[in-house]
Amino acid sequence: MMLRTGWLLDIYPDPESGGLALWLLDENGERVRLQQHFPFTFYAAGPARRLRELWIFLQSQDFPVELQRSERRDLFHPDPLCVLQIRVLRPGDFPALFRRVESAFPDLDYYDADIGPVARYAAQYDIFLLTRCRLQVDENGWVQAAEPLESRWALEPSAPPLRVLTLEPSDDPGRGLPESIRAGWPGGSAVLRLQPERALLVGLNAILRRCDPDLILTDWGDTWLLPYLLDQAQQRGIPLQLSRDSALGAKHKKEYTYFSYGQIVHRGQQVHLYGRWHVDRRNGMMYSDYGLEGIFEMARVTGLPLQVAARNSPGAGITAMEVITALQQEVLTPYRKQQTERFKTASDLIHSDRGGMIYQPQVGLHEDVAELDFSSMYPSTIVRLNLSAETVGVIGEETLVVPGLRLPVRQDIQGLLPRTLHPLVEKRMELKKILSELDPRDCRTPVYKARSTALKWLLVVSFGYTGYKNAKFGRIEAHEAVTAYAREALLRSKEAAEELGFEVLHMYVDGMWVCRPGSRRKEDYQELLDRIFACTSLPVALDGIFKWIAFLPSRLDERVPVPNRYFGVFQNGEIKVRGIEARRRDTPPFVAQVQMEMLRILARADRVHELPSLLPEVFALLRRRLRELRSGRVPLEKLVVRQKISRAPGEYHTLSPAARAAMQLEAAGREVRAGQSIRFVFMRGEPDVAPWNLPETLDAGRVDVDEYTKLLFRAAETVLQPLGVDAGALQSWVLDNAGYACRGFCSHSPLYSLPMWAAAG
Repeated sequence: MMLRTGWLLDIYPDPESGGLALWLLDENGERVRLQQHFPFTFYAAGPARRLRELWIFLQSQDFPVELQRSERRDLFHPDPLCVLQIRVLRPGDFPALFRRVESAFPDLDYYDADIGPVARYAAQYDIFLLTRCRLQVDENGWVQAAEPLESRWALEPSAPPLRVLTLEPSDDPGRGLPESIRAGWPGGSAVLRLQPERALLVGLNAILRRCDPDLILTDWGDTWLLPYLLDQAQQRGIPLQLSRDSALGAKHKKEYTYFSYGQIVHRGQQVHLYGRWHVDRRNGMMYSDYGLEGIFEMARVTGLPLQVAARNSPGAGITAMEVITALQQEVLTPYRKQQTERFKTASDLIHSDRGGMIYQPQVGLHEDVAELDFSSMYPSTIVRLNLSAETVGVIGEETLVVPGLRLPVRQDIQGLLPRTLHPLVEKRMELKKILSELDPRDCRTPVYKARSTALKWLLVVSFGYTGYKNAKFGRIEAHEAVTAYAREALLRSKEAAEELGFEVLHMYVDGMWVCRPGSRRKEDYQELLDRIFACTSLPVALDGIFKWIAFLPSRLDERVPVPNRYFGVFQNGEIKVRGIEARRRDTPPFVAQVQMEMLRILARADRVHELPSLLPEVFALLRRRLRELRSGRVPLEKLVVRQKISRAPGEYHTLSPAARAAMQLEAAGREVRAGQSIRFVFMRGEPDVAPWNLPETLDAGRVDVDEYTKLLFRAAETVLQPLGVDAGALQSWVLDNAGYACRGFCSHSPLYSLPMWAAAG
């Protein structure tokens, strides 16, 4: 026997040995492939006669299994459930065997049937990917014992010395075949031309052998690059060593479309590797939010395979965490959700299902406004009050009653969801504390911020999954209880603020915006923070103090405020925007860039009364950018609009610009699916849009300058509307000569007098 210490990289069934294959990054830098006997267990429940028939059926199959009658706890049953325990000795046999069983016995209930090897291993040994561990290995490379050397909740987890290889096509493959691929690795780089293909494959194999990366980081790797390389390798009979485990090659997952939270979502095809990871930066759901460090943290704490954590939503992470908790507590995980909403009258539904608290903001400009944020408000409420699917609506030896809902919450046992979330909430709060004490220029700041953001998203979806229809451990009553407590907490916080002389300008789900004359320092808000914590028992933090902030109204009716549409500048100069063009994904990059440039000019004002003196500079900026647009100096890629289509192009009755572009793509032989984002440029004449994902070069002279001018002025009006500048005044000032513009502005703006503008001019 020998002991090996290092970081676990990958786990998957090994079809040759019949056990699990484990890849360990040894502390000496060696990448080692090990094996371990690790049976997979699932359960079947139903009438005794049917379970006996299943027993006989399983004994007749050619898969080695161990069968046993057992009792297990179902979260939603008061008594233990009598089940048939099916222990599959070879993990690789599990999928095929379960398909046979489910097909032959569709009337039975199944448990623990769709749990992956990484989650099962984590539940048994408390060893997660990228956590340091020690394995006891025999002379044949079989693991006999395993123990963790650090917790997934460690604030300073040891960093494995990973090797990363980046592969980037020279051009967007959606617009045509690139000429080359740029490869980069620590200490080296190379450019591989696509033609001739044999030289490309030989060169890439040489790089893979020389670098032996743990991670291949790509652009368009899922949707084009790796499928193209593998196809070329197959055609020419040259094995491509993308996976470390050459016997298994690469795993392909087909593209698919699904409906979620009122939206059609399309996910591109995926290519997963064995023994090393592949991450496509352009096909990762949250890569733009938290990057690689966030993905590492997500895999480390959830029990998801890293390649899955990089591509799936945080909801998959929360589900995996709940499943691991259930396995460790010997609670059955249903294969399909079985619980339904309890019966409610129409009056009960209206009363209980009201969501989070949203307060209509006071439209306009405000000075010295503090933003208070409840740190992980909903998850903290879940943990503190023990809100879980099996505790809400149940009376125990100790019971709470949800305010306003007359709903009991059992307190004498800890619920599955609070048990799962408690260490996650604690770790996020500790990371935020570390970040608050770090200098923003510290090299560790981006890493901590990425890890904190990944945990934030897990906590955000943890609440939503309590009411999600497909959540294995969800129930809508738990969702309603959380929102009821959150509404009560915000109302108590509002009362506390007003008692201390603060004016509450806005409340939105888990945040508050307050102001009080003369309160401009952090110390001025400490008493309020203490008072809120005392009356809610929820941690609340001062996110920052705005020099000024503008809450915006609806475009359709200026009398109606929009809760999540505002922009402002903190005292440190940081700009925060929500709901405006710069935050929207369908805004052309050129328009978003100009809007942020305008805000950066206005951000120099410390007080509201200083803003008018900066408007001439804002208008000068708009004139320059407009001249660039009209003279054709704006690159076409900065004019690309990205919009999602909700159905197939042929199903539209009224064609949107995105649908018209999608129809052109279909006519060119491209496959277009509902949920895909379509990129296009507005053009003059017919057709009035040109899809971006075609190899043809677009005629820059046909760009619809008037349409982009309209979008530009719309974004500018959003920023200037709180200052009293309407669309007519804005166009007069920017488009006409200086004298007319000055008169036009003054006649349209009630906030500023002509003498002020004459002096400013």
